Amino acid sequence: MMDWTQLLSSGRLCRPEYTDKPDRPAYLQDYDRILFSEPFRRLAQKTQVHPLYDHDHVHHRMIHSMETSSVGRSLGIQVGQALVREGRLEDGLQHVMAGTVQAACLAHDIGNPPFGHSGEASIGAWFARQFAAGTGLGAGIDPALRAEFEAFEGNAQGFRITARLEMGRRAGGMRLSYATLGAFAKYPCTAAAAADAQRPYVGLKKFGAFAAEEALFAEAATALGLPEDRTPKGLRWWRRHPLAFLVEAADDICYRILDLEDAATVGDLDSDLVSVILEEITGKRNREDDPLMTLRDRVGMLRAMAIGAAIDSAVAAFLDNYDSIMAGTFDDGLMEVSSKAPAFARLKEISNARIFTARRKTELEIVGRQVLFTILDEFHQLFLALKACDWDADRLLSQHGYWTQLVRAVDLDLRGVIDDYTAAHALTDFVSGMTDRYALRVRDMITGQVPG
Repeated sequence: MMDWTQLLSSGRLCRPEYTDKPDRPAYLQDYDRILFSEPFRRLAQKTQVHPLYDHDHVHHRMIHSMETSSVGRSLGIQVGQALVREGRLEDGLQHVMAGTVQAACLAHDIGNPPFGHSGEASIGAWFARQFAAGTGLGAGIDPALRAEFEAFEGNAQGFRITARLEMGRRAGGMRLSYATLGAFAKYPCTAAAAADAQRPYVGLKKFGAFAAEEALFAEAATALGLPEDRTPKGLRWWRRHPLAFLVEAADDICYRILDLEDAATVGDLDSDLVSVILEEITGKRNREDDPLMTLRDRVGMLRAMAIGAAIDSAVAAFLDNYDSIMAGTFDDGLMEVSSKAPAFARLKEISNARIFTARRKTELEIVGRQVLFTILDEFHQLFLALKACDWDADRLLSQHGYWTQLVRAVDLDLRGVIDDYTAAHALTDFVSGMTDRYALRVRDMITGQVPG
């Protein structure tokens, strides 16, 4: 069984000796480091569901992350207080639990590329094309590592940002606490381990760390006491931190319910239908006899009630499955086993059938794919030129005027690029870090479009 004393460790990545300050616990510092970071700030211009919308009330990644953080805090404190009452958690640690979930939720989408999940798919498709051709950077990357790029994963990029890239001049990057990193990690494995693992497990559906950061991830997992397992080839993976289930539930609650509200806002779904679906979650009808309540007000009220009901059901599901969660054997999502599972299944059906396939969204996802392909093609040539200079950036920039201009124009950092693998990661670091609109600007620049 995992132990909360370890699971809520305030030790920091690459600084394990760190201990909490009485007036400023590690989880508060984590929250602030994430909130004030540049990668988090860029989420304000990254797609949640609807790309490039001018409507002020449609969610983007930043507001989604903040709302998820709020729900996560509620989940953490309710679970923590229940565990204190049952004698399973030391009194006072419920606040550490709530703060840790809150911080991890704030960071949960920090690695997402522009244009949402279609951006992830576009980056992966571009690399798959390169590997199939057997040319360029793809030719020099170990086949065992290619899945990191062919199935580009924002979760792994998020760990890379927090653990290496942001505040990157020091080991451990942002140096978040082990507890926050553990709660953040929904998929505690590398791409190679996920592909080789033969047993089914919820934490192996995707991957949460690149091979380049595996040692950093292992440091956190070991400090937290996460149970370690091995694939048939001997590759390491770990069981989920219990709080990762609460982070996942907070995300599920927010994007399922609030995507529905956004769909009503942009006209993809009728508000009356949205009201009916939300009432399925709340289990009761909102008052319809108030002459001052507009349909929009009613949807907003039902949304708030639905979030509250979903939080209660997730807390109950965590407590009902507590023993298997702490043993590392629980193999599902909390919302999937909760009392609200049928209502959330219906939300998923509606999203797949009506929201994710909306015409405007589809058109802009096609645009986003072409934008990213154009940028990747151009900057791939830059990295091939760097390779031709034996990975000597000074030599490249002293000999090639255009590449010098391009690097200067986008402030691209070529330090640490020493082979095809590190070059491919530098390329994905650059492209995935873009906001939607900055990606359009770079596309226009490299295709010769005159700035407006």
